[in-house]
Amino acid sequence: MKKILCLLLILPLLGGGRAHALETLRGGDIPIDAPSAILMERETGTVLYEKDADRRMAPASVTKVMTMLLIVEALDEGRLKPEEIVTASKRAASFGGSCVYLEEGEKMSVDEMLKCIAVVSANDCAVAMAEHLCGTEARFVQRMNERAGELGMVNTNFTNCTGLFDDDAHYTTARDIALMSCRLLAHERIKAYSTIWTDSIRGGDFELANTNRLLQTLDGCTGLKTGFTNTAMYCLAASAERDGVEYVAVVLHEQSSEKRNADAAALLNYAFANYRLCPLIPAEALPELTVDLGRQARLPLRLAGPACAVTERSAPEPEYRLVLPEGVAAPVSEGEELGKLLVTLDGELLAEIPVAAAESVERLGYFGLLLRLAGSMVGL
Repeated sequence: MKKILCLLLILPLLGGGRAHALETLRGGDIPIDAPSAILMERETGTVLYEKDADRRMAPASVTKVMTMLLIVEALDEGRLKPEEIVTASKRAASFGGSCVYLEEGEKMSVDEMLKCIAVVSANDCAVAMAEHLCGTEARFVQRMNERAGELGMVNTNFTNCTGLFDDDAHYTTARDIALMSCRLLAHERIKAYSTIWTDSIRGGDFELANTNRLLQTLDGCTGLKTGFTNTAMYCLAASAERDGVEYVAVVLHEQSSEKRNADAAALLNYAFANYRLCPLIPAEALPELTVDLGRQARLPLRLAGPACAVTERSAPEPEYRLVLPEGVAAPVSEGEELGKLLVTLDGELLAEIPVAAAESVERLGYFGLLLRLAGSMVGL
């Protein structure tokens, strides 16, 4: 049995290590009017506040968070190009509500289409892009629902790409909206559109003004999407970033745009005032392990877990302790878990992160063993 080597990286591990967990605030802990709401940290998905966050509700144009996500993913994967031309169909041009009044046959770049969707919630551009990407809006909506399932949005069903129509079968929740908003914001590209306050299209002939007034009043606001119908009432997925941390607040079924803005701002400001991101990766490089009977003698390691966690602002700096064997025997597979990193705050366990092999190491064959033995005998 090999001895277990506990490598002290920063400070000693104190006590037995109770699990350190943030308490999720509930409805009433923060005074907001929204009947359904959630506050989430973007990178980790940590929920800091929720109020009836799993109630299925009409999302209005907040639906377009998913529409924009599919467009941005296509751009980042190279299936679309910003300068690619999209031609408006008769159907796309027929859409009312918030729109830029596309005419049948009008040509506009993907860049301009996405700008119109993000800034003025253009229904006609959303449908034009859906048709451009998938041939029909119905096929695009099918992909929206597939993507929702991939993201763990278990209480969502889309029937259109705009949210313009009040349809009992078209619903989502504050939690699911936060999930897709966090995924969209992970694409830095979207912020070039979602943070536009005013702009224009058609050579400056048509002015655009963002429907998200928080861009003018909330420090660090990065977006993201407003919505309103008579059934959904006033909805908002709002996001803001300060000092390298970004939060998403979703409020649904508000009685006015002023109330939705005030509630979203209250949630986001609360997050910045009370929480921070704590690094789960120490500054020191991970050591290498010795490998017995391997084609190489040393094995590099990597952490196989999250890079950070949300903690209260008042929490102390983290302490790290790495628990590893002195060595391993070949063969070793890349990704094989070999130890763990314990991260604590004031003696309470914050995270236990697996430490894995960064590459594979094959076992020496018969002739390799002979050569190594011969080398050791002559001092090589």
